[in-house]
Amino acid sequence: MFPVLSGCEDFLDTKSYTTKDSSSFPKTADDANQMVVGVYNSLTRMTNSVMSSYFLISELACDDRFGGGGYNDKESQALGHLLYSNDNHTNSLWSSHYTGIARCNAAIAALDNLDEGNLKNQKIGEVRIIRALLYFELVQILGDVPLMKAAPENVQEAMESPLPAPQEEIYKFIATDLWEAYNSMPASKWNAVTSGTATKWAAAGLLARVWLFYTGFYQKDALPMENGQVTREQAAAALKDLMDNSGHSLVPDFRSLWPYSNSVTKKNYEYAKSIPDWIKDGNNPEHIFVKKMVPHGSWQSNPQCNEYALFFGIRNGPQTSYKDLFPMGQGWGMGPVNTILWDEWEADEPNDLRRQGSIYNQELEAKNYEKQWGADRMVEETGLWQKKVVATTAYKPNGTDLWNYFTSDPAYYNVPNDNFQHGCGTDLIFLRYADVLLMHSELTKTADGMNAVRARAKLPAVAYSDAALRKERRYELAFEGLRWGDIRRWHIADQVLPKMYGVKIFNETQFKTMKPQVANIGDRYKATKGFFMMPRTQIELAGKFLEGPQTGQNKIKQNAGWGTEALFVQWTD
Repeated sequence: MFPVLSGCEDFLDTKSYTTKDSSSFPKTADDANQMVVGVYNSLTRMTNSVMSSYFLISELACDDRFGGGGYNDKESQALGHLLYSNDNHTNSLWSSHYTGIARCNAAIAALDNLDEGNLKNQKIGEVRIIRALLYFELVQILGDVPLMKAAPENVQEAMESPLPAPQEEIYKFIATDLWEAYNSMPASKWNAVTSGTATKWAAAGLLARVWLFYTGFYQKDALPMENGQVTREQAAAALKDLMDNSGHSLVPDFRSLWPYSNSVTKKNYEYAKSIPDWIKDGNNPEHIFVKKMVPHGSWQSNPQCNEYALFFGIRNGPQTSYKDLFPMGQGWGMGPVNTILWDEWEADEPNDLRRQGSIYNQELEAKNYEKQWGADRMVEETGLWQKKVVATTAYKPNGTDLWNYFTSDPAYYNVPNDNFQHGCGTDLIFLRYADVLLMHSELTKTADGMNAVRARAKLPAVAYSDAALRKERRYELAFEGLRWGDIRRWHIADQVLPKMYGVKIFNETQFKTMKPQVANIGDRYKATKGFFMMPRTQIELAGKFLEGPQTGQNKIKQNAGWGTEALFVQWTD
């Protein structure tokens, strides 16, 4: 039985269906909102499976970060070297995404009951955007995966395991969803809708992102749809529509995008004292599509907190040591920043305020710097940590006690139950306006969007070139889950990834240098093309062909490069 059935069952078991059926529900705005809530919950499932989520995998696999974590965090270190320590690692990603896709399919079928008009177009558009995002993450990570275009019509159909589809077919489906959403949804201003809602403008931005990845990675001229294609000019026009009509804009100071500039933390953080206050989630014109988070949930009872901030927080010793690392908070220590990024950024843009605005350099900012290395059996530590999606601390009103984990919102400053493992409530950004400007420059080969981003960082204008655009994307969008897709679509991954070797790192209690683990990472990329291991559980559940020329073969094939030769056991010198 295909595992997405659990998603169908969960969705159809909600209390609204005990007295209503698809012939009469939904009909009203309240009905439609009730229907779509379950679809948005799919984003919670998608991001709550942190270790196998697209965001974490893409961040640890890219050239700007290492796997890190403690000595026993084999999965994070394996990801950083394009290896595996668990042949079922991506099973949570598979299950969460197909659960979401099943909900989307059921919702679209039901929402067809709505009368024609803006409400119907808006709600179906929201679901199409989320379904496209789920499939886009799946196909980038795993390649050929099953394509479920609609809810099953009967029990027998629901019991059948769909065969993997060619990647081009999956991209056709993604592009069609986004194109239909963009062209049918109302053109509401950004602040006229609730933060976290998928909008026409989210569809436009994601369509351009998919266009750039597909045409770059597969070296095509256009993005296919079910009935036609999306051209470069059409993708650029959708972005221009967003830029002209959405009301979205850059915030004045890049650094006020990130939680360390919140009004409570910055009082004690010398670097941030002169920075404008953090622009709170829900009030930010640069946020086009975000996953809403709330603090003080937990993965067991209320999985709505931003667990990435925990996983990327600094792994250290006693709580008192965090006073020396202020405002960086406690976490699992994954994703140390590659020193190469710091050095190349300084060489390219020595006056770029975004460098220290994005990276915490212990040598520059920590007290007792020499004592901050190697706590709790930390591996692949560099002394550099990203400041964007990370645990952020603040002093309590008594001025001495330090919060383990801060939400970035002063409204939560005095909550009684401070818990460093699930206290972060900052939104996770899927798409922001700076990315739109950079994508528009790349699509049109013009410098206007790129230079608007540079001007915000107080940098001089430059002429457009692919090299300049690529640097701008690397620096503006660092640590936001986009670098991995960029180096793959630009076909530079096998060149930039091996540059990690020779970088000075700290493993447990000793300085080392980064070196290949099991195999050279450039060779690993060539062998895998950046696709990861299909989960063993899904290969087994799908079964084998029982007849025909493929009799006895698995219906789901393992991706290339993921045999025992890629098994990571532990870090070796």
